Amino acid sequence: MSRQRAGLSKVIFMTQFNSTSIDDAGAEQHRAALVYVTEAFAEAILAGIESDSFAHAALVAALRELVATHGEDTVASFAERLPGRIRAGEFSTGAKH
Repeated sequence: MSRQRAGLSKVIFMTQFNSTSIDDAGAEQHRAALVYVTEAFAEAILAGIESDSFAHAALVAALRELVATHGEDTVASFAERLPGRIRAGEFSTGAKH
């Protein structure tokens, strides 16, 4: 399987993101936003952009937006909780590495 196809397969699984950490009121908006991000991810991969490059760029863009909206301290507190959530498999879509 080509690297581009493998990246696209990852994008398809991204739509199955675990949204249990989001309250019910914001869950629908979160799901809709995730669809947009997933589509942009797929388009980038089809355009030849490596999935890792796009993922890193998306993280930077997301963090910039969060800092602009909520401030550095709030976003830093959020980011401090990410390692535990990652290790717990909250963002995993397949087999653990």
